[in-house]
Amino acid sequence: MKIKVIIFDLDDTLYNEIEFVHSGFREVAKRFSKISSIDEDKYYSFMLNELKMKGRGKVFDNVLKKFNLYSKKNVKKSISFYRTHIPNINLPKESIEILTYFKNKNIPIYIVTDGNKLVQANKIKALKLDKFVSKSFITHRYGKIHAKPSTYCFEKIAKTEDVNFKNIVYIADNVNKDFINIKKLGFQTIRIQKGMFKEAIRPIQYHAKYEIDNIIDLRNLIKTEED
Repeated sequence: MKIKVIIFDLDDTLYNEIEFVHSGFREVAKRFSKISSIDEDKYYSFMLNELKMKGRGKVFDNVLKKFNLYSKKNVKKSISFYRTHIPNINLPKESIEILTYFKNKNIPIYIVTDGNKLVQANKIKALKLDKFVSKSFITHRYGKIHAKPSTYCFEKIAKTEDVNFKNIVYIADNVNKDFINIKKLGFQTIRIQKGMFKEAIRPIQYHAKYEIDNIIDLRNLIKTEED
C-alpha cells in the first residue's frame, strides 16, 4: 500500500499499557504509605494481585478495604493520584526504530487516542513522542462524541495534510472500535495483535485490512512515495 500519512493509536500499540497501570499503582501505593502505616510494597503487591485476579474495576476500593482505609474520599484520591501522576513508562526499542524509520522518510506521523485528556497527555509526554509526531489527537479534547469509532479526528488529519483517505493508514489494536468506521471512508488499517484485545474476535467489518504481530513488521507492509 502506498502511504502518505501514518496515524498510530497509543495504548498497546506504541507501548504496553500495562506499564502505565503498574506505574499508577506504584504512585497510589507511595502516596497512601505516606499517610498511613501501610508498607508501600504490600499496598502495591495487593493491587497487582487484584488486577490479575479480578481486573481493574474495583482495585482501589478493594485495596482500601483490605487495609482499613476505605472511604469515598480515599477512592477519589486514589483515582486522582493514578490519573495525574507522571508515569514511568518507556517506548520499546521496536517502536523507536519504526518511528525513526518513517520520520526519516519524511512521512507525517500522527497519534489518535481515546481516554482521559490529562492521562493521555502525560503518557505522550513521558514517552517523548513529540519528537516523532506532527500532532497527537486526544479525542476527548473534542468531546467524547468524537472518541473512536468516530472518524472526526481522522478527517481533521486528512484535511490538514490535504491527503486522500486511501493514502492514510491507521495502526491500532482494538478491533472493537478502531477500524470499523474509518474503513468505510477508505482509510487503510493495520491491527497489531497484542494487549488486552489480542484474542478479541468481531465480525469481519470490524477487522483491519491487515494484521501483524509486531510493530517492526510495518517496514515491510507500508510503502511510501520514496519506495
